[in-house]
Amino acid sequence: MLQTALFDHPPKRLLAPPKGQLLKWIGNKQRFAQEIVRYFPEEFGSYFEPFLGSGALLAALAPKRGYASDTFAPLVEIWQTLKSDPATLKSWYSKRWRLIDRLGKKEAYETVLASYNSRPNGADLVFLCRACYGGVVRFRKQDGYMSTPCGVHMPISPSSFAKRVDAWHVRVRRTQFRRADYEVSMNAAARGDLVYCDPPYSHSQAILYGAQDFSLAHLLEVIADCKRRGAFVVLSIDGKKRSGNLICDLPFPDGLFEREIFIETGRSMLRRFQMNGQTLEGEVVADRLLLTF
Repeated sequence: MLQTALFDHPPKRLLAPPKGQLLKWIGNKQRFAQEIVRYFPEEFGSYFEPFLGSGALLAALAPKRGYASDTFAPLVEIWQTLKSDPATLKSWYSKRWRLIDRLGKKEAYETVLASYNSRPNGADLVFLCRACYGGVVRFRKQDGYMSTPCGVHMPISPSSFAKRVDAWHVRVRRTQFRRADYEVSMNAAARGDLVYCDPPYSHSQAILYGAQDFSLAHLLEVIADCKRRGAFVVLSIDGKKRSGNLICDLPFPDGLFEREIFIETGRSMLRRFQMNGQTLEGEVVADRLLLTF
């Protein structure tokens, strides 16, 4: 029988992410990473994160042996550069940020955005995700064109970004990054390994990269395979069982998950973006953790 805990008190664990997020990314778990990580097994082998995104859980855990992946090539390029050549990552950001002095913030953003859309790459994306509206990085399905407007805030300075690069570099130095489909990555998880899945929500994140063709039903099949092999799996999913005005009837097979835990995460930035910046008093969401152990 699935054990459900509403905003449960997790076991004590001293792991925490760096104070500042490296990338602004929709669904970023930066503020809740420490709490989520506390539910992970005390002992496990390799750590797998097949939906990398902002990497908040990876940085909080700082695994001794990690494998992180994503299907989005420019994003993976950022993470690979963070690990192997952090000075270059700092240079990418600084070079684009300094366009603001010459062109103004909006024009600088539009210049970098045009460069990215002509040839998607990590160097442009690392600036765009910090400068775009609310960190809502979205792309057109038909051609990958990034359409998020410039944010109202001033992107952090190159010196502040450099400090974050240094802090995050230490956390990921023992992780291998690659571009791969989640199924390919998860198939490598063996007995005693840990897999953390934070997939796109198929309704609310249909505008985001990779979300358009994502199948939760197939992910659950892959999770079941991991469980049969003896790997531990933690799945983050929409805790309210709704997205906008749609009720998400999520098809969880009986016996796949042993525990269900709800963690309140605040108001939805994506819904605020979709509703033109309104204060969404009724849009408080919770993250639902489903554990196979």
